[in-house]
Amino acid sequence: MIDRKNISNQDIVLEIKNLHKSFGNNHVLNGFNMQLHQGENLVIMGKSGSGKSVMIKCLVGLMEADNGSISLMKKDITKLTQDALDTLRADIGFLFQGSALYDSMTVRENLEFPLRRHYKRFDKTSNTEALVVKALENVGLLDAIDLMPSELSGGMKRRVALARTLILQPKIILYDEPTSGLDPITAKEIIFLMHDVQKKYKTSSIIITHDVDCARVISDRMILLIDGIDYAVGTYNELSNHEDPKIKAFFKH
Repeated sequence: MIDRKNISNQDIVLEIKNLHKSFGNNHVLNGFNMQLHQGENLVIMGKSGSGKSVMIKCLVGLMEADNGSISLMKKDITKLTQDALDTLRADIGFLFQGSALYDSMTVRENLEFPLRRHYKRFDKTSNTEALVVKALENVGLLDAIDLMPSELSGGMKRRVALARTLILQPKIILYDEPTSGLDPITAKEIIFLMHDVQKKYKTSSIIITHDVDCARVISDRMILLIDGIDYAVGTYNELSNHEDPKIKAFFKH
């Protein structure tokens, strides 16, 4: 966990200001703001349809916002060329909700794929096999290197997906519902693995989740996305003890 008292503006790796996005009369984002600091685990919670996915798509340049600014590594992504944006995207790793492994590829081939896509990030002396082995060792799944996704459990697939994310050595990781569909024991294993990854790689993380237990364990700070804005920002303890009915609704078991 980061020391919030020692945070400065120099530590900001991602900043969203006054983000707006509408689809006709459906105003999804109404001035959303967010800051992500170096080494921070930031949890974003919101009801289905609250705008979490839209915000992420705007963040990575897959969707154009109607208004507002997004600064990534001190660079305004709305002003970058496509090549510059693609290069910057390589600093962001994704762990998708369904793991998104290629069913026709072995675990090894799934991890080799992003290395081929981003070959410019690694010099010619980089040993692909060594990078794959290291990534799988970091998630405790080296023995699965030659298995097919169909031979893996849900938790193993999530670990392989995380290994594939880590292999590019991203500065920021976006986790989309990392514990969804997993049994409670496996979900806890994934949460603790996320902790280990953050410590080892010094990553900054945005975790989109509905899992209150996940938020309690993993978060340094939380943002509750309500009515298209950053309605509430604080630590888990601060928000879970809040008296506002809209905020309390997130922490009812």
